[in-house]
Amino acid sequence: MVEDGGEEEAEGESGEMPLAAAPLQRCNGFLPGKEAAGGGRASGGQQPAPAAPEAEAMLAAGSVRPEARPETRLSRRRLSVLAVFSCYSLVNAFQWIQYSILSNVFAGFYGVSFTQIDWLSMVYMVAYVPLILPATWLLDARGLRLTALLGAGLNAVGAWLKCGSLAPQRYPLTLAAQAVCAVAQVFILGLPSRIASVWFGPTEVSTACAVAVLGNQLGTAIGFLLPPVLVPNTPSDIDLMAHNISIMFYGTAIVSTLLFFLAGVVFEEKPKYPPSHSQAVLQTKPPEDYSYKQSVINLFKNIPFILLLISYGIMTGAFYSVSTLLNQMIVTHYEGEEVNAGRIGLTLVVAGMVGSIICGLWLDYTKTYKQTTLVVYILSFVGLLVFTFTLDLGYLIVVFVTGGVLGFFMTGYLPLGFEFAVEITYPESEGTSSGLLNASAQIFGIVFTLVQGKLTTNYSPRAGNIFLCAWIFVGIILTALIKSDLRRHNVNSGIMNLDVKAVPVDSPVEPESSTLKIQSAL
Repeated sequence: MVEDGGEEEAEGESGEMPLAAAPLQRCNGFLPGKEAAGGGRASGGQQPAPAAPEAEAMLAAGSVRPEARPETRLSRRRLSVLAVFSCYSLVNAFQWIQYSILSNVFAGFYGVSFTQIDWLSMVYMVAYVPLILPATWLLDARGLRLTALLGAGLNAVGAWLKCGSLAPQRYPLTLAAQAVCAVAQVFILGLPSRIASVWFGPTEVSTACAVAVLGNQLGTAIGFLLPPVLVPNTPSDIDLMAHNISIMFYGTAIVSTLLFFLAGVVFEEKPKYPPSHSQAVLQTKPPEDYSYKQSVINLFKNIPFILLLISYGIMTGAFYSVSTLLNQMIVTHYEGEEVNAGRIGLTLVVAGMVGSIICGLWLDYTKTYKQTTLVVYILSFVGLLVFTFTLDLGYLIVVFVTGGVLGFFMTGYLPLGFEFAVEITYPESEGTSSGLLNASAQIFGIVFTLVQGKLTTNYSPRAGNIFLCAWIFVGIILTALIKSDLRRHNVNSGIMNLDVKAVPVDSPVEPESSTLKIQSAL
């Protein structure tokens, strides 16, 4: 494998390789009975080279020669794609949390209740659930570039709409603007695993996914830190408060617009050459044979994925709930400490960013997906217990430390779930599996935020956190039950573990031959 444009040919790969396509029964949404064009005899009466699907079946038995595998190369553009995506995902996450971390300030500014301010965060979760299936269909049907541009564009539109809500009576407008940003999120959260798989090689795919998720986490971190600094609580001077809010809103709108134009320049559908053999296998399949409905059905028939779907929703929903209610939890025990509440949130997310990168690197090195996911889940449970029972000790430094430990494991879990799902559902679409995981997280997030918020208001933050601990314990049990079948890793390692059915060369049902040639870039 070499960088695109480099001088070295990929190891074990030939410059030109004739392949004849034949039908293949796939389990990634390709309809059984559909046949690819091609087949038959080679010219001159000679036997043709093995059919591409047959090569896959032969690979399952370990009989395909290394030189018969398609050429794979790494594109230099992949780093730019990852960087731009991470940046506009950052801005979207910043807009999600900027209200909640200043819940008392915005409640006073708009003259509404804390519950109405909480809805400015929960609208992200509510919008995601009904829109995720259309969004993942669009990703599969129209591709990565259009989906990325929709996410970046709607993000900018929502940011500019907020600039028109700088008056106490305009809460409905700021809610509508936040709803537009919430729709943008639908086209963002499912992309990390797709970008990693389409653009990055097998030794860096988990790290790339972690970096893509890290952008969203960094946005949450900045959302905890920056708003309390830009918008101090000045209840006696509403005009000054409106001016401070305008600085935050206009700055966000300008940055998000710039990132939209950068996305238009940088994003392409896919690199010229596949970065891994698992991608090369998928790219040989005719798109007209793909069924999005069948792909979704296959996912819901996959028991390990269903277990992961529920356990991922529990963990990520708990993180959303803690992030949304952090200001209320801190201010309950440490009155007037809004700025430190933001700093604690920053500590939680920055520690989680470190955890994400470490987990991504660990997965690329060891491929121990289930073991790592289970250990991180257990440590998140322990971290939340410690955070819960030390929150009211009266020492902010203790809250900083316990919040950092909680964030390291709870936020570090997010890319683990994405990558584990891609492994156990390959060759299904990464966008579909990631989208369903995020939908589960949003549903649990809504329920957890409403219930924990009610428990926090009526009883205490400890009651709300114990509620989350009980659910995370359930998630540990579900994670332990997941069967680890690393399908994508097996393909990249030369071990096919798919439900394939090759048609013999002399089969009477085989269509006429067509020759596919993979040209060397050298």
